[in-house]
Formats: sequence, C-alpha cells, structure tokens
Amino acid sequence: MANVRGCNLPDDRLYDVDNHIWFTEVGDGTVKIGMTTVATAMAGQLVAFTPKKVGRSVKAGKSCATVESGKWVGPAKSAAAGEVVAVNEDLVGNPSLANDDPYDKGWLVILQPEDWASVKGGLTPGSEVAAPYEAKMESDGFAGCG
Repeated sequence: MANVRGCNLPDDRLYDVDNHIWFTEVGDGTVKIGMTTVATAMAGQLVAFTPKKVGRSVKAGKSCATVESGKWVGPAKSAAAGEVVAVNEDLVGNPSLANDDPYDKGWLVILQPEDWASVKGGLTPGSEVAAPYEAKMESDGFAGCG
C-alpha cells in the first residue's frame, strides 16, 4: 500500500488522482467508486452524502454524488460514464463512514460503466500512484492526512 504524506492509497485500486476518486472492479462488469483518504482529509468530517439514484446515468467527468463537510460541498466526479446500479445507503445515513473507512465501508456508488476498457487505461494503478499523488499534493499545497 502506498502511503503519501500520511495518506493510505491501497494497491488494489485504480485512481483518478486529479479528482481524488478510486475505482475497483467488482467482478460482474461493474465498478465500485469511492473517495481517497486525501479527499476526505481535505474535506474534513463529512456531514452529508447525496448519491445519484439507482438507474440514473452519470456522464464521464461528472458527479455521481454530492458530498458535504463543514467546510466544503462538492461533486464526487466519476471518470467513467455509466448507470448507477447501487448506492451506499449506509453512507447516506452515516456520511462520516467515508472519513473512517474510505476504502471499504465508505464507498459511494457502484456503476455499470459504458466503456470501462478505455477509462481504465487512463486511471493510475495503486502500485504506481505514489509519485502522481505526491505531485498533486504539492501543487495543491496539501500537507497530508492527519
């Protein structure tokens, strides 16, 4: 597992570093999407999570959910277009799960992606994510995870 400035980034994920989002293939053609520890550390304690509803489509580069903390409200952007097939209802009821456990219990949505093969090629594998994340944190002026 990569650890960049105190932020854990598991090897078994694919990362959209610019948007602080991770993807993992579920095995049935769908992908699970969540926020990285970097995203949750930058946002602070999450207080609201509003996912797109099951059956709704997501355009590439657009929001699959809105997340809100005491200091930030914004979109969780999916690099993949597709249809939302599941939402994390536990996270709706307890948004801080994303702060406590962003890679397991704190996932956002599961998407049936339209063109996963081409999207996947543009994501950074966990085994190679340390250097791009170090550069992103440096450019954003982010000191790291608490």
